[in-house]
Amino acid sequence: MSEVGAGEVIYELRKKIQQITAELKELENGSENIPELIQSTNLLRSNDHLIEVNHKKSELTSAYQQYSKELEKMLATVFDIQKDLKEILKTQTSLIPEKKPTRTTKPKKKTSKK
Repeated sequence: MSEVGAGEVIYELRKKIQQITAELKELENGSENIPELIQSTNLLRSNDHLIEVNHKKSELTSAYQQYSKELEKMLATVFDIQKDLKEILKTQTSLIPEKKPTRTTKPKKKTSKK
């Protein structure tokens, strides 16, 4: 019915997403031109930096895709469990005998004749 360890996979993917996001923030803050270098060298550095940022963004997108697929699997499993539980409940309900309402009669009081 469900894959054992699905929660662990989700957890690991979430950690991976957080790690890549942190690395991406570091990369985005680290691209500064160095005044001592000539313009073409700064452009090459900038280009290399943009390639690295693009690579991290691709990794992040991939991690989010895996994460969402795992969440969809987990959600499908939850719906399967819900369906199974409904069926079990229906089966158990049908096994319970229906009690017909019975009248409770009060004992008749004896009246004394005088």
